[in-house]
Amino acid sequence: MRVLLAGGGTAGHTSPLLATADALGRLEPDVEITCLGTPRGLENRVVPEAGYPLELIAPVPMPRRPNADLVKLPVRLRGAVRDAAAVIDRTRAEVVLGFGGYVSMPAYLAARRRGVPIILHEQNAVPGLANKAGARLARRVAVSFPGTPLPRAEYVGLPLRAMIARLDRAAMRAEARRFFDLDPDRPTLLVTGGSQGARSLNQAVSGAAGALAGAGVQVLHVVGPQGEADPAPSEVPYVVVPFVDRMDLAYAAADLVLSRGGANSVIEAAAVGLPGIFVPLPHGNGEQAHNARPVVEAGGGVLLDDADLTSAWVASNVPTLANDPARLAAMSAAASGLVPRDADERLARIVLEVAGAAR
Repeated sequence: MRVLLAGGGTAGHTSPLLATADALGRLEPDVEITCLGTPRGLENRVVPEAGYPLELIAPVPMPRRPNADLVKLPVRLRGAVRDAAAVIDRTRAEVVLGFGGYVSMPAYLAARRRGVPIILHEQNAVPGLANKAGARLARRVAVSFPGTPLPRAEYVGLPLRAMIARLDRAAMRAEARRFFDLDPDRPTLLVTGGSQGARSLNQAVSGAAGALAGAGVQVLHVVGPQGEADPAPSEVPYVVVPFVDRMDLAYAAADLVLSRGGANSVIEAAAVGLPGIFVPLPHGNGEQAHNARPVVEAGGGVLLDDADLTSAWVASNVPTLANDPARLAAMSAAASGLVPRDADERLARIVLEVAGAAR
């Protein structure tokens, strides 16, 4: 069986793509998987590292309002559809699974042109433009959150990498803290703005470094490839890294995470039982707040507006929470039962069913 997986840009698309690819390989060892991305996304590094072939087409932004990109859209889309169709022909793909984003709409249209069945997976509680359009063409529509407003949506959850889905945080804590040169016994805050980083998170937390250190709270701060943080020197560890490949170890090292509200960030934290402070992006279509809300309403996290995230807020609130083991344990228990950990195999089985029916 030959499958084309379309998705890229950030970890929000590439992580579930790779988790599903791995699950397909476990369920169908003879499957031939090709990934479709764009030249400027994270997929250019992580897909080859995972051992999968990667084909590239030009990105096609889907503007939300009139601008120069909207004028260029028809020409860009035609070229990208042509290139995606050539990939389908070359790989002889029998099914196309898209994860949304700039690369998926051309893949959906090319698959329809070639008569290849389409499946899509939507990561966010509020779907993006590509998947809103693609859902009209798809045989099956899988979603990460119950109630996602797409036609014929099937709730399967978010495919998680095996290192996350099978993580035992308590068992891995000592190893994880050694890996990041953290103190084995201090309460630990993980800060991450996703694969691209988040400037407001970086500034707010690093600006509160003195207050965190004064409360004995150490920090593992993932600033993003272009991000930076300048915490005040202290005897309490404050570890700054640009990117983390082993997010399982980052989660295992932490007692609390402060992050954006991307689907990956929210669902991975919930799956491993890590209490979260979620600070959604202040722009977009509001999907990040919707992503975090089920965890927050269950008691597994805190939701904070980006405008309210300041160093003063961090200094006033994070040390108290990080030093409250009973509350953290209650939040962990509330979060850990909310999301399925087998979404990768659920989605992979949908792919196998559609491919089998097409044959």
